[in-house]
Amino acid sequence: MAEVTAVPIQPIQKGSVLKLWLGVVALLLAAAAMAWWAMPRGVTVEELTAGTGDSPGENDVVFVHYTGKLPDGTVFDQSQDVPLPVEGIFPKGTPLPLDGMVPGFREAAVQMKKGGKYHVEIPSDKAYGAEGSGNPQTGEQVIPPNTDLTFEIELVDFMSRPDFERRVQALQQMMQMQQGAAGAGAPQPGQ
Repeated sequence: MAEVTAVPIQPIQKGSVLKLWLGVVALLLAAAAMAWWAMPRGVTVEELTAGTGDSPGENDVVFVHYTGKLPDGTVFDQSQDVPLPVEGIFPKGTPLPLDGMVPGFREAAVQMKKGGKYHVEIPSDKAYGAEGSGNPQTGEQVIPPNTDLTFEIELVDFMSRPDFERRVQALQQMMQMQQGAAGAGAPQPGQ
């Protein structure tokens, strides 16, 4: 018959099981925190002043007053009213075609109502992401990579993209007619 060699098992020290479980819990908490941090965050829209009526669609043109800030409070962009020569063609505010905006701005705008004022927080992955954004004229980096953005936005008005384009064409025609009328009264060269 074969002989079995007995190997003595060391007794578990007092408190070792508790330390093991604490280590497992700490590891699980660390994994959960890393998963939460890596999870895509959504756009936050806080209503400061209630608006009324419908909300713009994803392909509409919005007319807004806005201020965009970096996390440290630096203003990186601010709206300006477009000075138009003819009243009644466009509302006040900066016209922004939503289909050309960063996804987070578009996502926030479609939740707004005309006349409302909002505080909007856009995570970097729904803004300019890992590339950031620079000034195309100077090449200067305006928005660093992986930067969350904050906006204060007033939705003045909105209209469909086709309506906006019709109004642009009407404005161009009016300006051409005014220039033609002004040029008709001027003396022609050689007269």
